[in-house]
Amino acid sequence: MDRNEYSAQPNAPSAGGLGALLFLAIFLFFWITTTPFVDLTGAAAVDPSAGNSNLVNQLVTLVLSGSLLAFGLSSPMRSAILQPRGLLISLFIWYILVSALSAHPDLALKRVVLAIMVCVNASVFLLLPKSDAHFGKLLALATLIMLGFAYFGVVFLPLRAIHQASELREPMNAGFWRGQYAHKNEAAAVMVAAVFFGLFVYSVGQKLAGAAIIVLSTLFLLHTGGKTSTAALPGILILAWIFQHWKWTRFPIAIGGIVAFNVLAIGSAVFEPIRSLINAVGIDATFTNRTDIWRFAFSAIAQKPITGYGFQSFWQTEELVYSGGNVETWAVAAYNGHNGYLDTLLTTGIPGLILTVIWLLFLPLRDIGRADATGNNPALTTLFVRIWLYGIYTACVESMFFQNGSPLWFALLFAVFGLRLQARASVVSAAPSQAKLTVAHA
Repeated sequence: MDRNEYSAQPNAPSAGGLGALLFLAIFLFFWITTTPFVDLTGAAAVDPSAGNSNLVNQLVTLVLSGSLLAFGLSSPMRSAILQPRGLLISLFIWYILVSALSAHPDLALKRVVLAIMVCVNASVFLLLPKSDAHFGKLLALATLIMLGFAYFGVVFLPLRAIHQASELREPMNAGFWRGQYAHKNEAAAVMVAAVFFGLFVYSVGQKLAGAAIIVLSTLFLLHTGGKTSTAALPGILILAWIFQHWKWTRFPIAIGGIVAFNVLAIGSAVFEPIRSLINAVGIDATFTNRTDIWRFAFSAIAQKPITGYGFQSFWQTEELVYSGGNVETWAVAAYNGHNGYLDTLLTTGIPGLILTVIWLLFLPLRDIGRADATGNNPALTTLFVRIWLYGIYTACVESMFFQNGSPLWFALLFAVFGLRLQARASVVSAAPSQAKLTVAHA
């Protein structure tokens, strides 16, 4: 393993000012979007993704991506961008291959390119602040702006920020807060991440801003009606504390827990003995009506276990007609498989799932162990660990992997890249004029 040392001036006004602007721009792009407060009583209710495919969104994506790439390539830490590069190149080459072989190569390849852009953006994101203290200030400001938008919608645009009984798809959600997001569950997940941000901001000395973020995020979360996210917040905080204080628990929590959850959840949909066991202990074996979707997905996986159906090219396509056979189920209308691991297997095959799991589970677990041995800010590691655990567990019940417009996916990405930096690079705490940033890479 080579260690390369770069001499930099992180406090240079131009770099610092541009970095701060780009940090806020990319954060607000994901956490507020270019189409906040969509009307769910109209066309958006039929296709929730429609609002994200407009020209403005595409132009903003290209401008931000180009700006971030230019900034990253001019940074003395440019070698840290999109690492581990060998694994990610292999992963995306496989995604491109299976997409080219799919029934919808144009659609699948376009989505792979977008996924690569988002990954690059997330890897540059942490290089934008001048120091960890600067990162805390920018994160506090960005999160407060996001929360301001959410509460502004609830107070002044309740028809667009609170679910209504007149909505076409899910009128049963009436009264639940969603803020600028299209669904209460997305808002709930964002608020959980915001609590993590607030705890970090508080821990690095910005106690008033941190406390405000924690209180406002928690209050909003409780009004979303997102039961899974509300239960996950204290659960992840406790799990992360155990994870960091008792090293022997790390593999069982990060790997064993994910395997066990998926075996029990998805296994209950496919195998009757597991379903009976789950029912016997009083747990809802349908996992909020996901069973039909998972059973249907497994029947499709059995037909294409190696190459899958192409990156994000199964749900909402005619492939459902062929894979479903004569089975009649409402699952053919699902927008995704409600499980990130299952959808990765379904669309990119066994090799795609293996590469993804290595990248998102095994390597961060290793990086956390290495980060413990560095002199980097432990509060940063704690923030990244909380986001990472929340992301990999949420993926057991939601298809969040490579949901390129999702703020939670972007947060998981920068947490994964951040853990690698914590393990391999020294973080500037109070950057002097001639600070040195050390980057290690394979």
